[in-house]
Amino acid sequence: MIDPAAPQQSSALSDAVRQALAITKRGVDELLIESDYIQKLVRAEQTGKPLRIKLGLDPTAPDLHLGHTVVLNKLRQLQDLGHQVIFLIGDFTSMIGDPSGRNITRPPLTKEQIEQNARTYFAQASLVLDKERTEIRYNSQWCDALGSAGMIQLAAKYTVARILERDDFTKRLKAGTPISVHELLYPLMQGYDSVALRSDLELGGTDQKFNLLVGRELQKESGQEPQCILTMPLLEGLDGVEKMSKSKGNYIGITEPANTMFAKVMSISDDMMWRYYELLSFRPLEEIAAFKRSAEEGRNPRDIKVLLAQEIVTRFHSAQAAGDALADFDNRAKGGIPDEIPDVSLAGAPLGIGQLLKQANLCASTSEALRMVEQGGVRIDGAVVSDKGLKVDAGAFVLQVGKRKFARVTLA
Repeated sequence: MIDPAAPQQSSALSDAVRQALAITKRGVDELLIESDYIQKLVRAEQTGKPLRIKLGLDPTAPDLHLGHTVVLNKLRQLQDLGHQVIFLIGDFTSMIGDPSGRNITRPPLTKEQIEQNARTYFAQASLVLDKERTEIRYNSQWCDALGSAGMIQLAAKYTVARILERDDFTKRLKAGTPISVHELLYPLMQGYDSVALRSDLELGGTDQKFNLLVGRELQKESGQEPQCILTMPLLEGLDGVEKMSKSKGNYIGITEPANTMFAKVMSISDDMMWRYYELLSFRPLEEIAAFKRSAEEGRNPRDIKVLLAQEIVTRFHSAQAAGDALADFDNRAKGGIPDEIPDVSLAGAPLGIGQLLKQANLCASTSEALRMVEQGGVRIDGAVVSDKGLKVDAGAFVLQVGKRKFARVTLA
């Protein structure tokens, strides 16, 4: 959303504020309210007091993927501008369960699950953020202290009608899908975090817009200057359709091995590559535009995708690892076997090909294994397996499924 008041202000802004605004807006979906944000930037420049910028994540899973880094990257950019970033772990709100984008009630996590997931969250986020300059907080600190009386007082500040304006709640009501009362509390509790932290700007995905706006309203109710909100697009997964999600299996984990990460980036479509460049690359926009023009003029998109894969692997591993991953990928493309593959010892020869692939952890089930055989995606020592009824005798051999999965098997 572009605030009509912003252009009139921009001519009087310092170069530093204009640069900060440009960095803030790169790749974002919406910045609300832009004129308010400009005023905050100007004040920060004049007073030397950095903005308090908040990102809250519920530790619903122990591992972060590239989809999470879209907003983390933006947080790091704002951190590098000198502002105070707050990495908020929603250990209290995780027990409610965020209903955003859900058509069913999200099962709440236990305290033990939350603690286990939270242990790895900030360590992984520190692969993007400067942990020495990051304030890490847990919202149980103030939510537990709120108590039942405080919860009732908080609930009195927002109407049911406004809560039900949320798109996912509206759809569930129309469909007759149950909505539990505790789910209605989630936007209020997330909004209360902004009050507790006196947030100037809150970041989130586009699916969090409603919750972020609640934070603005609760700050007004509490006599605070309302935060601005910045929403980032949701990154599609490897399938190019659904948003990246570990539960959907279409993700690239930021702690995955370099070779795996590289190969997964290379597996995205040529069209989707530009979306990944837009949301994940730190290259100047002019350089990305030049890449696009060169592809339109006949350059092989694969070469441009290699540069993206190397950039991402370098970020989370090293330049050496990125170079090795490219060599490994090229070797596999030529039908070669990677240098490092798991060794697996199995018993029960002769073993059916479906069971063999499942027990070697190359397929999740025998039915998936047999589908891969039907599609010509299974090889033993480089030879394609076409017989779903194949019984594999005892011996040592290399099993391959698709382009990326290998195992050196000893079958007895």
